[in-house]
Amino acid sequence: MASEIHPSAQIDPGARIGANVRIGAFTVIGADVEIGDGTWIGSHCSVTGTTRIGRDNRIVGHAAIGGDPQDKKYHGEHTTLEIGDRNTIREFVTINRGTGDGGSITRIGDDNWLLAYVHIAHDCIVGNGCVFSNNATLAGHVVVGDQVILSGFAGVHQFCRIGAHAFIGMGAFVNGDVPPFLMVAQEKYARARGINSEGLKRRGFDATRIAAIKRAYRTLYMGETKLDEAKVELAEIAAGSEDVRAFLDFIERGERPLLR
Repeated sequence: MASEIHPSAQIDPGARIGANVRIGAFTVIGADVEIGDGTWIGSHCSVTGTTRIGRDNRIVGHAAIGGDPQDKKYHGEHTTLEIGDRNTIREFVTINRGTGDGGSITRIGDDNWLLAYVHIAHDCIVGNGCVFSNNATLAGHVVVGDQVILSGFAGVHQFCRIGAHAFIGMGAFVNGDVPPFLMVAQEKYARARGINSEGLKRRGFDATRIAAIKRAYRTLYMGETKLDEAKVELAEIAAGSEDVRAFLDFIERGERPLLR
C-alpha cells in the first residue's frame, strides 16, 4: 500500500519511507532517516539525523527522535539511532543519537512502550518488551535489558546497567547497576508536612476555617493515634466544619492506603 503523508509534513527527498507509512501534519523527516513499513508517525514530530526506524511502530505527536546528543563532548561527528519494530512512542518523547566516543549509536529494541515525556539519552541500549512510564529518564550510556519496567519519574544515572525483568519503582533514582529480576524502590515515599495554609489564604479561607483544618491535621498526622481512633475525633471536629467533613469524607472513600 502507498504511504499516507499529510501535505504539511516536510519530508526530505533523501529520506527512505516504506510502504503503508502514515506521517501526520507538520512533522519533519530528515535526509538520513529510514522508516520501515507500516510505521505511523503523528503530527508535529521531528525525526532527524541518521535514524533507522523499523516496522509497525507508532510514534505519537510532538516526539523528537534522532536529535543531536545532549553532550558537550559531541562535535558533530556521524552517529546513529536505531529503533526496532512494533514500539509505541508517546507524546513528547525524546530519543537522542549516540556520540562519537560513546559507541556512536543509540539502540531501541522491539515491542517497547515509551510513555509521555520519556527521555532516552545518547549511547543508550534498550532491549525488548520494556515499559517506561511517564517522565522516566535514562542518562547517557545506560544499558537496559529485556522486559524492564521503569515507573513514572524514575531516573537512571549515566553508565548504569539494568538487568532483564527488573522493576524500578516510582520516582526512584538509580545510580548503580541493578541485577536482573530485582525490584527497586526509593527509600521513603512522600509524607505529610502540614497543611497548605498559604494556598488556603489566597483562596479566601478565613482564620476559623484554617484553624479547624489544622486541628484535623494534628489529629490525623501528629502523635500515635490509630486511624480508626483519629476518624472518631475527626467526626467530632467535622460537626462544626464543612471543610473537615470533606476531609473525613475523602478518607472514608479511599481505596488505597492513606498517606500517613
